[in-house]
Amino acid sequence: MGALYDSKSKTLDDRGIKKLLTSEAKYQTWLDVEVALAQAQGELGVIPKEAAQHIAERAKIENLDFVKMDEIYQKVGHGFVPFLKVFVLACDEESGKYIHYGATTQNIQQTSQSLTTKKIHEQFLSFLTDILANLADIAETEAGTVMAGRTHGKHAIPITYGYKAATWISELLMALERMQEVEKRVFTTMMGGAVGAFNSTGEIGIAVQNRVAELLGMPAMMIPSRNINSPKIEYMNCLALLANVLHKIAEEVFQTSIEEFGEVSEGFSKGTVGSSTMPHKINPKLSKGIIANAQKLYSLTSVGYYSSARPFEADSTSNMLFDGILTEAVELMTEILMRAEELTRTLQINREKLAKNANLNEGLDNSEYIMMFFAERIGKDKAHELVYELAIEAALTHQNYREVLLANPDVRQAFTETELLEMLKPENYVGLSEALARNTAKICRETIATI
Repeated sequence: MGALYDSKSKTLDDRGIKKLLTSEAKYQTWLDVEVALAQAQGELGVIPKEAAQHIAERAKIENLDFVKMDEIYQKVGHGFVPFLKVFVLACDEESGKYIHYGATTQNIQQTSQSLTTKKIHEQFLSFLTDILANLADIAETEAGTVMAGRTHGKHAIPITYGYKAATWISELLMALERMQEVEKRVFTTMMGGAVGAFNSTGEIGIAVQNRVAELLGMPAMMIPSRNINSPKIEYMNCLALLANVLHKIAEEVFQTSIEEFGEVSEGFSKGTVGSSTMPHKINPKLSKGIIANAQKLYSLTSVGYYSSARPFEADSTSNMLFDGILTEAVELMTEILMRAEELTRTLQINREKLAKNANLNEGLDNSEYIMMFFAERIGKDKAHELVYELAIEAALTHQNYREVLLANPDVRQAFTETELLEMLKPENYVGLSEALARNTAKICRETIATI
């Protein structure tokens, strides 16, 4: 497996994905595609219907002689022919004549890979919808939980934690739309023969391909060329973009769970050990796995771009590479999604620490609030200049911002002390954070209910 694992990986439910990536599952999928091909050819009169029926009956992995397959591998040096030979041996002599009729290795292997990836993709969507539901819960529950907004690593103006979750939801909904939109291009059927021009089958070959596509529930490629790899790159790009959003969430959890922030923490079960030498350690295990696997996933698409540009009608170097990197991308994404689902479901929000940090600058973060009041009277530029001088004075001299403001005659003339104190409270300057959080959670729930 190409993902990066740790002890946490053993506790997570992969929803059957890893089983789909086993050799046994691969061989059975090859058989399933060969059956679809034979059935289509039988229906269209290309091969006898009886042969197609017998092929379907014998297309079970337990009927394959894997010892014999390994012996043939040693002799022929081909990755697919040994499988075909033992499948032929598993059928009666007459039906065996029609196995893999008019097809080439990559027709079966690439169609099989599409079929397997489609099944995994469905589980990816199930993970993603659960993550969105978890974040919708957070957005609603923490819609009014005030915290410091941050830009460039410094306090900006106040927001709520629900708003932060809504921002993540917004970007994940884009990722969901992207993942659904590419399905028609990524999960396809190809049965065009050696170079994709139906040389050995002619017009009936197109009909066969279309029927195989119907049987497998995946559209047929317009031109079933083995040298078309852009849909695979597009899918890996979609995975990378999805991983990037989850990476962002994990980075923030990783950073803000540091004791100096203390705003959130991963869910923790008693007995979990963080360090072999430091008994007190409770490490962000879910987050670190998301971050590491996402960083590795990003690198795969660039490799695909180079290989996709290979010339001519087929190239085994590209076939080999895309088999490898697409599988690796799926493995990495599985680990990321498993961790992200548990992270968002069990995330602990420390409201007291969020409030404490929001008040850390003693009202300085609300300087825009005061500036906008003056802007209505003296214009934005002059208002910015006035409040800037007072804010920087407080920051550089380490004076209480309230005292600096109250010492200024313009401020004293504009506000009573009570009014000023209210304007300096973070909870009084969160804009539409709460409304946006609740509305986004609502949209999120409506969207995932349709999937």
